[in-house]
Amino acid sequence: MTEPAAVLFDMDGTLVDTEVLWWETAEEVAASLGHRLSGADAREVVGRAVEDTAAHLIRITEVALSATSTAVSAVAQALTDGFFQRVEAGAPVRPGVRRLLAELEHRQVPFALVSASPRIVVDSVVGGALADVPFSFTLSADDTARTKPHPDPYREAADRFGALPRACVAVEDSPDGSDSAEAAGCAVLVVPSLLPVPASAGRVFARSLEDVDLDVLSRCVSSCYAGPDDGTGGPSAA
Repeated sequence: MTEPAAVLFDMDGTLVDTEVLWWETAEEVAASLGHRLSGADAREVVGRAVEDTAAHLIRITEVALSATSTAVSAVAQALTDGFFQRVEAGAPVRPGVRRLLAELEHRQVPFALVSASPRIVVDSVVGGALADVPFSFTLSADDTARTKPHPDPYREAADRFGALPRACVAVEDSPDGSDSAEAAGCAVLVVPSLLPVPASAGRVFARSLEDVDLDVLSRCVSSCYAGPDDGTGGPSAA
């Protein structure tokens, strides 16, 4: 099996149990706009960037001046502030995370954090719940022109490691995050949390990170290399 050149971890719902905190934040902001958040909103909230969720809440509540960037910015700021306050109060680490990260460190496999959360939230988690984790670097929604579900964050992460995307494994929990990693050409290990993630040829699934070790991650890379190359460093989507 081919060991990964690097492992690229999503943050919310993958390393730390913050998806519920994000949902509570969106629920609170939605209520302030006169909307009761429900399962029908989940696809536009879970795993989405702050601005995407803000735009969804504006559309669904028909907020005045919804066509202006000012409205999106105001709602996005309310979401960011509320989420940050909840994360600062405590972000529990997901089961299996510390054992897996310790194994990667021991085996000298580099790893980074690739998140669609704002930098202020990423820094809060990395300075708090994950303060002892030696990430090579962290990427937030503020660090690329486009964030998830676009491929930019994972392409940037692979570039920083000087590696082909398909030599890297992205560890994700959400549909948008998985789409982002797959579009970048990475092998994808999916550990679903709040939303189900559709299967595809480029994705390997695990129930929990408690079931994941370096051998599992290596099998993800081997599967990716075995697929057809579309010329972008990853398996063809065809």
